Amino acid sequence: MASISPLERNNCKDFETVFEITEAILGFIPNSMLIMARDPDLFAAFAQLSAVVVARPTRIDSGLKSLIMYIVSRSAGCQYCTAHCANLAAPRGVSVRRVQEAWRFETSPEFNEAECAALRFAQAAAEVPTAVSDMHFAALRQYFDEDQIIEIVATIAFMAFLNRWNDTLATPLEAAPRDFAEQHLKAIGWSIGKHSGASLAVPPERRRVPLRTRLFLWLLRRWAPKVRVESTAVSAR
Repeated sequence: MASISPLERNNCKDFETVFEITEAILGFIPNSMLIMARDPDLFAAFAQLSAVVVARPTRIDSGLKSLIMYIVSRSAGCQYCTAHCANLAAPRGVSVRRVQEAWRFETSPEFNEAECAALRFAQAAAEVPTAVSDMHFAALRQYFDEDQIIEIVATIAFMAFLNRWNDTLATPLEAAPRDFAEQHLKAIGWSIGKHSGASLAVPPERRRVPLRTRLFLWLLRRWAPKVRVESTAVSAR
């Protein structure tokens, strides 16, 4: 059972632009965001970071990026984020077979040397404390420039936040990622665990959205059409 209940979408109308962009990318609104929307400032900051890390055009292959997110989440033991990242990989051109093989990338013929270097780096970075060494960076630099490496590290750090958020709150898993994970990941160790239940029925307190948050949302609305087009193009690959 979730520790804190998600808000209803119709109670978060100030963030409708964020939800529309999210739907364009994922096809649904995550409960993690609906919980975070209880704190408008926090949610606005997260939406801005999410747009930069996930929605904008990427310097690395979008399918590989989703597998990096998957490896970090699985290493952290967050079943919610593991299901989300695996589900995100499919519309980014990653076959189910490659998702299933990603955890054993070192021995799988599904991955080339560049992909293995990136996934090895992600797996080491997900450890606490980080296990990344000079050898990991040296291997990564054979295939990625410094701007791409910054994007890889930003992706890893972004997922680390979400892993802690959702694993701590036992966020209820939505239907689409749950169906994907139950169909394709159960045989390789995934289980829904604490993310299967309903939320605690605690009535939300209506909070006024601060002026600076409203300004961000206004700017996001102006940017939103561009994001939706690019996100749809990525999903169609």
